[in-house]
Amino acid sequence: MSAAPALPALNRLVLQAKVQERGAVRYTPAGLPALDLGLKHESALTEAGQLRRVSVEIRAVAIGEIAQRVARLEIGSETGFAGFLTAQRNGRGVVFHVTEMAA
Repeated sequence: MSAAPALPALNRLVLQAKVQERGAVRYTPAGLPALDLGLKHESALTEAGQLRRVSVEIRAVAIGEIAQRVARLEIGSETGFAGFLTAQRNGRGVVFHVTEMAA
């Protein structure tokens, strides 16, 4: 039995989600705009041949130019987001760092 090929180290998340909450634009110590938000994704997917309903809420942050674009989204609006995952500062849970947003 041969070993499975090693997968490259990736950390990329692409998610269609609704904006549930949005904080005020703040600034990092480096002077970059930053925006905290809550996103919610709901869909129906096929897993192992069975239809599965998926619902997930995730904390997110947008830093830099993207923060200004995300700040213009209305609460309840839905769009596509892309970025990466990292641990929260306290090490409990994950944060989705949004680096791209659908037009």
